Amino acid sequence: MRLNGQFQVEFIVFSIFIITLFLGAAVGFMAGLLGIGGGLLIVPVLVMLLPAFDVVSQSDAILVAVATSLASIIVTATSSVRAHHKMDNVPWAIATPVVVGAACGAWFVGYLAHLVGGQLLQMFFGIAVLLLAARMLGSRSVLGSRLLPGRCATGAISVVLGGLASLLGIGGGALFVPVLNYYSVDMRRAIGCAAASGIAIAIFGTLGYVIAGWRHYQFEHGFIGYIYIPALLGIVSTSVFTAPLGARMTQRLPLLTVKRVFGVFLLLVSLKMILS
Repeated sequence: MRLNGQFQVEFIVFSIFIITLFLGAAVGFMAGLLGIGGGLLIVPVLVMLLPAFDVVSQSDAILVAVATSLASIIVTATSSVRAHHKMDNVPWAIATPVVVGAACGAWFVGYLAHLVGGQLLQMFFGIAVLLLAARMLGSRSVLGSRLLPGRCATGAISVVLGGLASLLGIGGGALFVPVLNYYSVDMRRAIGCAAASGIAIAIFGTLGYVIAGWRHYQFEHGFIGYIYIPALLGIVSTSVFTAPLGARMTQRLPLLTVKRVFGVFLLLVSLKMILS
């Protein structure tokens, strides 16, 4: 029997909500374990899911997926940071310039996201992450060999990393963790700091996407700017509970093991970015 009208809309919304419940559970655990925002899982799933249910066109799917991902990261990263803070894994002296810089980069890129072509950037990002993954997997040391630069230089680096993370809707972990570890911040604290930066990236990036998409999608159709509300609610309903579980797992694993796990994660991400 063919579904139509209001029942069809309700079926689509319910189906997306159920699917994203499971997505959110996986995203939350990974966010706590590795300090990632979860966008590396959320964005590709929503890019396939939303056009399949005819929620958005294929051409707009990436913008809606990224915006929804960033909005969900606000909740997921906050839950992750709370758990890491209780374990003393968030070095706030380092996190402050990182968070401020990430916020500035995310706001600028989020507001201009609809003007940016993503294919070349995706290839560049994939190659950069591949190099970071190779370095982390090849290293036998828990810490990098260089010292973290001053607050201004750290903030400037964070502006660039925050802008890239916002553009791809991925939070901060995939970029901030390997960079901070390179500058002699141990893995647990790098993950905690990356989770804190993820909140700033998500908040300011989300505001940019809301403003940019306000005229394109309406609230009565389930949107706030480019954010698709049913998918957002499904993701955060479970991620907020699984993020602390991932954070506790990070605390139990040896630091070098955490570094290796993160390196494998980056390798998979980079290959996906390059090959897609």
